[in-house]
Amino acid sequence: MTKINVIIPAFNEADSISYVIRDIPKKVDEIIVVNNNSTDNTEINAKQAGATVLTENSKGYGYACLKGMEYVSNKTERPDIIVFLDGDYSDHPEELTKIVAPIINNNIDFVIGARVKRLRESGAMTVPQILGNWLATTLMKLFFGARFTDLGPFRAIKYHKLLELNMEDKTYGWTIEMQLKALKKNLTYTEIPVNYRNRIGVSKVSGTIKGAIFAGVKILGWIFKYSFNK
Repeated sequence: MTKINVIIPAFNEADSISYVIRDIPKKVDEIIVVNNNSTDNTEINAKQAGATVLTENSKGYGYACLKGMEYVSNKTERPDIIVFLDGDYSDHPEELTKIVAPIINNNIDFVIGARVKRLRESGAMTVPQILGNWLATTLMKLFFGARFTDLGPFRAIKYHKLLELNMEDKTYGWTIEMQLKALKKNLTYTEIPVNYRNRIGVSKVSGTIKGAIFAGVKILGWIFKYSFNK
């Protein structure tokens, strides 16, 4: 039977984390919430909802994901599939079943939950997020012939393939790093359209022109670093 672990980076998600954990399908063997320097009751609420809770005091999305991977690597029984999911309840955790289906049924290595416009609530993605996604996926298509349309955080990957990627980004370069390295390693991949709603709580990402420009510069840097230097 396929073993699935879910890793959820969480920073101040006390109001949403229990809903996220509740809606994850029962077929998942372990839900791992990485409390990323929260100042609210994220840790308490995640534990009460039944998750394994780790602490990562270095602030950053990648730091939290790497902490979760470190924990999994020390387990006696490693999973077959790792799913990454945000803790803000913007994704629909019950859709995990269709995210992992291409891996289980078709032996695909890597699956992205694509936040397509027709399934997205109005306002669920900020203008900087939309622009950043467009820039990243356009450049990956131009330079590498990639078919990605999104940098969606809801994603699944075979555990042993994830290890081969040698993930290292500590902040918000994590998602694009994974996709670029998947291309470099010639992993098989696909996208599954997913629903996406307005998050619970305050967004951690600045919805400003300055933020959009900064994100664009970082995307260019990630593509250069992880594609041309490796």
